[in-house]
This record gives sequence, C-alpha cells and structure tokens, in this order.
Amino acid sequence: MITNVSLVSVWVKDLDESLAFYTDVLGFAAGDDIMLGEDFRWVTVTHPSQPELQLHLTTPSKPLSDDLISAMQRAQLDGGMPGLGLQVDDCRATVDDLRAKGVEFLQEPLDRPYGVEAVMRDNSGNWMVLVEPREFTPQDFEGVTFD
Repeated sequence: MITNVSLVSVWVKDLDESLAFYTDVLGFAAGDDIMLGEDFRWVTVTHPSQPELQLHLTTPSKPLSDDLISAMQRAQLDGGMPGLGLQVDDCRATVDDLRAKGVEFLQEPLDRPYGVEAVMRDNSGNWMVLVEPREFTPQDFEGVTFD
C-alpha cells in the first residue's frame, strides 16, 4: 500500500548553484549529497516543516536518451520547465522577501478563488507557484478566467 509521496525530482542546470538557491534563498535544508559512481551525484533538500518529502535536485543526464537530454536542456534555457507549488502563509510578504534575494517573478500576487498566487522561477528556469491558500467551493470559480 502506498502511504505517501516521499521524493520529487526537480530538473536543474547546475547542482551546486541549485543547492545554494534552494537552501540559501528558499530556506530548504540540505539533505543527501552523494556521488554514485563517477558521474552521478544524488542531491536532496527538504523543507524544515515537511522533512518527509525530499526534493531530488538532478540534471538531465544518462540514462536518459541524448534527444531527451537535449530537449530538457532547451526547455530549461527557455524557462519552460514545470517546478513546484509552494504553500506560503503571506504571499505578498514572501514575494517581497524573495525579490530582495534576487528571485525573478513572472506573476505578481493575484487574488484567486483558492487564495493569493504568485509565480516565480528558480535559478534553473523552473516555474514555481506560491499560494497563500483559502477555503473555496466550486461555485467560487463560476465565471472566472485565468490569463
């Protein structure tokens, strides 16, 4: 029986730079940093309030095909890789704090039926959604469009 999600991979451009971004900028804690063979490094981070969920920071590499590696690297350069949804307690204050640390925002905080939402990129171009949640019902979405 599956009991929970314990690991999610995030595709990054550079392991050292991403480890620093996730720990120094976003406030995650460093986890494993292990060399497995000559050319594979296993790097994880966890959030202090959710240590049972590890983020595996990894670069597009073997055993993926050369075509897939190339496509993923192009998507990273274009800033088009999906990333994470992060829950925050105050979206506007979190945006101000992260912007002061140099984080690029694609969408300023907006009121949505489900809460306040902002969209940023990590240092590898992954989209990350910050959401300050609030209770909602399906009716709260009637007539709502998203641009």
